[in-house]
Amino acid sequence: MKRIAFDASPLTGDLISGVGWCEANLTEALTRLHPELQYRFEYFTLRSPEEKVRRMQPFVRENTPLHPARFSPLLYRMLTNFVPVPYRLFQGNWADLTHFFNYIVPPGVHGKTVVTVHDMVLHAYPETMRTRTRMLLKTGLKRSMKRADRIVTDSEFSRREIAKYYPEFAEKVRVVPCGVDTKRFAPPSDAEIARVKAAHHLPERYFLYLGTLEPRKNLVRLVHAYAGLRKKHPDAPKLVLAGGKGWQYGQIFDAVRQNHLTKHVIFPSYIPSADMAGLYAGALAFVFPSLYEGFGMPPLEAMACGCPVLTSDAASLPEAAGNAALYCHAKSTASVTKGMERLLTDADLRQELRRRGFVRAKQMSWEHAAELLLNVYKELG
Repeated sequence: MKRIAFDASPLTGDLISGVGWCEANLTEALTRLHPELQYRFEYFTLRSPEEKVRRMQPFVRENTPLHPARFSPLLYRMLTNFVPVPYRLFQGNWADLTHFFNYIVPPGVHGKTVVTVHDMVLHAYPETMRTRTRMLLKTGLKRSMKRADRIVTDSEFSRREIAKYYPEFAEKVRVVPCGVDTKRFAPPSDAEIARVKAAHHLPERYFLYLGTLEPRKNLVRLVHAYAGLRKKHPDAPKLVLAGGKGWQYGQIFDAVRQNHLTKHVIFPSYIPSADMAGLYAGALAFVFPSLYEGFGMPPLEAMACGCPVLTSDAASLPEAAGNAALYCHAKSTASVTKGMERLLTDADLRQELRRRGFVRAKQMSWEHAAELLLNVYKELG
């Protein structure tokens, strides 16, 4: 297994999601640790090919050249739901193994294939997905898992979920946990924290959520929980909900208005990657009451920056955060309120969570994850 291709489509969009950052960090660690192998990034592009080259530059190393195919990525994805147009017609026969990081293996790939299936939201919480994404997975996921020689997932929780919904593929599944980039996410200087707060018009103290604004993240409940906190503590720090708008985010703004919190809940504009560490480190606490995660990287990022974490006890989150977070019940508004109140009023608890968070972040390295992924590749020859 000498030639390894990575499907770069999660890295070519204008905004990178958690799936994209997972691929970026894994491929960076793998190509750095194992230069004896050959690699390349493959993707489709039709409009603005120069723009995609520009977007890929942060992820390209000397041993990971780009290999674009001139065809519409959306058209190819839609076509292959109905007609098995071979991938090798566009990407050729170079690779011994191709890794697809975003659920779907197309038909007709040369060599062995690995697919990352991050979670089973499709079955556990289908109502929280975009309609187009849900339909693509409904029609394509099972075929994709059948095509794959190995299925990688981010946690033992997700491995059990895949086995529950697709028992016929359970033997193919391997766990490669996500990590945290402790160079990118580390405690910044006081001056850097002050710069980030000024740049995004943030107060001195605030609770922080950072992630996509979408139903699965449980943000309507978080807003109601924060309203409950303010009833008991009228001087409570403001709540900052930072991140890109996913879908059905209007419900979050409605909840803010219903609870008369317009002056107390802040929605910053887009947060550049370079500002994230300062945003985490400047917060009183990070609050992440998600209903369902295949892994959940933001709590680890917050820990690496020295921010105490409140997260839900749902899905894979306890597996990711270990003993370094305060937990609440994802479906209990009162439990979220209680957790926020504890973090607001107990400085010793915040300090202990910071200490544990640094330890946990160091344990979850991308280098370790990359070695586990290489072992999966080696299973296939």
